[in-house]
Amino acid sequence: MANKLSILVVGGGGREHAIVKKISESERTGKIYAAPGNGGIAQIAQCVPIKATDVDGVVKFASENKIDLVFVAPDDPLMLGMVDKLNEAGIRAFGPVQNAAIIEGSKVYSKNLMKKYGIPTAAYETFDSSEAAKEYIKKMNTYPTVIKAEGLALGKGVIIAQNYDEAIEAVTSIMEDKAFGDAGGRVVIEEFLKGREVTVLAFTDGKTICPMVSSQDHKRAFDGDKGLNTGGMGSYSPSPVYTPEIAQRCMNEIFKPTVEAMEKEGRVFKGVIYFGLMLTEKGPYVIEYNARFGDPETQVVLPRLKTDFLDIIDAVIDGNLDKLNIEWDNGAAACIVLASGGYPASYEKGYKITGIDAANKHADVFVYHAGTSEKDGEFYTNGGRVLGVTAKADTVAEAVKKAYAAAEEISWDKMFCRHDIGHDA
Repeated sequence: MANKLSILVVGGGGREHAIVKKISESERTGKIYAAPGNGGIAQIAQCVPIKATDVDGVVKFASENKIDLVFVAPDDPLMLGMVDKLNEAGIRAFGPVQNAAIIEGSKVYSKNLMKKYGIPTAAYETFDSSEAAKEYIKKMNTYPTVIKAEGLALGKGVIIAQNYDEAIEAVTSIMEDKAFGDAGGRVVIEEFLKGREVTVLAFTDGKTICPMVSSQDHKRAFDGDKGLNTGGMGSYSPSPVYTPEIAQRCMNEIFKPTVEAMEKEGRVFKGVIYFGLMLTEKGPYVIEYNARFGDPETQVVLPRLKTDFLDIIDAVIDGNLDKLNIEWDNGAAACIVLASGGYPASYEKGYKITGIDAANKHADVFVYHAGTSEKDGEFYTNGGRVLGVTAKADTVAEAVKKAYAAAEEISWDKMFCRHDIGHDA
């Protein structure tokens, strides 16, 4: 056996826990580090107190500790050029370089790219002044309408306005009150697409694109898709509406054209592209791109991966993805997110969590930590989304049932979750 690899995963949420767990299953994996990691990740990796956005800190740590591979998971460090800096230091890194990560970093860039290359997306206009945006809303007068902050807003910078007052309030909140900080310097106002949403994550080495199994997340905080937008309250895989015919259309009309467009623009994309899709009567449309694994979609997609994850990572970095046959299991998975009371607005941290071990003892269940800290063998809440309880089964309905049964073992003060994850499957 060749030397085992020392690997650093950048990030500290549920997605990173899923990535660390999958990497740990490879025979080629040696020591795993996570920066900054969390309480659950600490069970399988050594957590180091470096912020995910500390580019220089990560490069320095990787150099000094002779790390063989750095997996950059979250959006912020990708946009900050962490992969570029690691490459410059001669360190192998997984994730798109800065000029390719713009596909997520700028909604305006990605919308313009789709327009230029004829990739199906909602009609839109972009504005850098709130007066002009409000004038346009008044002129168009069609609802619902979608208003998006231009930059990164933790998956929350999208507002679907049902009427004139809500639309005006959205523009004021994003552009004038800076609800999402600098992300709201410009807004995109686009038509509201009717249909079923589906997420497809795809590995790409800049030439070949290999879509993963489909998934679906639930963005709103409360049952019945009520409440504020969150980073995601649960997910399941596969999506029942993502048929082989639709998959082929997406490949021909969206996936391949996107990778080719990025190459033509001199922005070769290597890593994972997240395609947020709307399946309309006219066919599939792109709602959004992300430049990395989604959260909590990763928690239902990666558990279904049968191929060695490190082999895929190597193929993406080395441009050999066409030589790899990636296999998935034929079953299903569901993830229930357990959150802190008050999330996604204000919430308290530091509550003691009980029942994680009991939940993990359920067959085909794994509890991913998103916002936890560990002290003296006990776990405490340390974020808005705290845990993701994932179950595998033959069907989505069975997986959902298993996940909820396991989630019932867990509790802490002011915990809440949605009770209708997978209802649309």
